[in-house]
Amino acid sequence: MARILIVDDEESILKSLRRLLAITPCTAGGKVFPLTVDAYSDPAQALENAFETPYDLVLSDFRMPGMDGVAFLKEFRELQPNAARLILSGYTDLNGLIAAINDAGIMRFIAKPWNDYDLVTTIAQALALQELQNETQQIADEARLKKGSLSAEDYERKRLEALEPGITRVHWGPDGSVMLDPEALKGD
Repeated sequence: MARILIVDDEESILKSLRRLLAITPCTAGGKVFPLTVDAYSDPAQALENAFETPYDLVLSDFRMPGMDGVAFLKEFRELQPNAARLILSGYTDLNGLIAAINDAGIMRFIAKPWNDYDLVTTIAQALALQELQNETQQIADEARLKKGSLSAEDYERKRLEALEPGITRVHWGPDGSVMLDPEALKGD
């Protein structure tokens, strides 16, 4: 089961995408990707959820109030670097597209209005590519572990981080203490 995150400030777009992905099989290379879809209209809430929930793919709108798609995907990439990232937009801003590719590492730009078949195929291809890249990384890490160029601790840290994004991050306080919830302390 592939878990995907969709972020768009327009509720109608979110409903349309959820409906499309619920009724259309997501297949690539003969493999079917059953989907679990989480959708948010607020990028900050989506990031908060992404801190606790691992995703295989994220699809974000480009222009949103408060935080644009590039800024959102950059932050998402910090939390979950192994998830595929796609951007959706009704605008063709070349500089914004270049920033999305270079800064946020998107795999593909999808134009609004989208073609249903192309969108689902793009998602399936991105999931297949990401799965292959993750498998390749796992095999490479196992080889480095056997060779001794990767420690058992680093191997385990990478494995845990892939399963539960954010689990290996530590937030240090100014006095050297470990902060369990840095957001809760911002109001102090």
